Amino acid sequence: IADSFDIELDIDDIKEKLQNNDFAAAVAKIQSYLKKQNEIALNIGVAGECGSGKSTFVNAIRGLANSAEGAAPTNCVETTMEVKFYPHPNYPNIIFWDLPGDGTTKFPAHKYLKHVGFERFDFFIIISADRFRENDVKLALEIKRMQKKFYFVRSKIDHNLRDEEDDQRIRENCCHSKYLKQQGFESPQVFLVSSFELQKHDFSLLYETLEKELPEHKRHALLLAMPNINLEIIEKKKEAFQANIKYVSMLSGGAAAVPVPGLSTTVDVALMVCHVTRYVFGFGLDLASLKRLSNTSDVPLEALLDVIISPLAAKEITVDLVMKLLSQTASTVVCMAAEELSRFIPFLGIPLSMSFSVATTYRGLKMFLNMLADDAQRVFKKSLGLNPSV
Repeated sequence: IADSFDIELDIDDIKEKLQNNDFAAAVAKIQSYLKKQNEIALNIGVAGECGSGKSTFVNAIRGLANSAEGAAPTNCVETTMEVKFYPHPNYPNIIFWDLPGDGTTKFPAHKYLKHVGFERFDFFIIISADRFRENDVKLALEIKRMQKKFYFVRSKIDHNLRDEEDDQRIRENCCHSKYLKQQGFESPQVFLVSSFELQKHDFSLLYETLEKELPEHKRHALLLAMPNINLEIIEKKKEAFQANIKYVSMLSGGAAAVPVPGLSTTVDVALMVCHVTRYVFGFGLDLASLKRLSNTSDVPLEALLDVIISPLAAKEITVDLVMKLLSQTASTVVCMAAEELSRFIPFLGIPLSMSFSVATTYRGLKMFLNMLADDAQRVFKKSLGLNPSV
């Protein structure tokens, strides 16, 4: 799985290869970039004392109810006796590690990081259900000493709000710890989170903070793994997918340079099937993700499906489905026909065919992306019990 490599794409180099008619090299560069982008590894360690809500948080951020298959086991005793990993259901290269309770006698704080395999993690989330205690602070100091990032999360915020405590008072109480002050944590940033209602409180602020502090190539991986907690996340996912459409279109154009009738259209549609499938999973619109959302939101699956308009969500994306939808758009039909016919024009045929191929793929993917992003917004609103048309 990709991790520390450079995944920047040299656009000038691609342009130079295309200008020199070195289409194969340009296509290989773009293919390598897109492949690496989808293989970026992200390892997130979730630590805290027994009963702090670690496992529930790991489940929630992966879109799973505690009772779901594949969920991290939860209860009020130490169920996490060894380091356990839980891949994201749609992105197995993004792994959440449910770490042993850092305050148990089995795992004293000074041996904790060695036991959990400190080096593998990109960052740590340290969770507490009330105030941060000595072992939490010792762990934070050791992480800081080793020059990695950590974030304090106060879990079970919904419990305290039911007891009529306000957000500010809860924040002050969990920060009011002699251990934090003794070690120089005078005003640490603490994120108040309810694992049962991620769209509320500070979870969006936690994501924004991670987004700012992660390396750029890791941000993309984190974004795709995030549940749709607000409309801004959905829009950011759309923008990330949109940014890659030009590269996918270049791949399509490269295939059009091969003088084989019908090959270019076949490649165009195959590329669209692949990337539209990624859009479906990225927006959580595959059937398995919708079922998980139904379980966590207590909104019937049928109600979520009812607000979906596009014929792409909750279905397998196939060549036949993509071709059917493309054929319903007059401009795309014209481009596809011109793409095949233009290759028979002497001298100018191949460059024209490449241009039409790029246009076909670009227009098709943009249309499909817009359809699915709109569906994602409607499903998100419905999961909150809101009117999707508002």
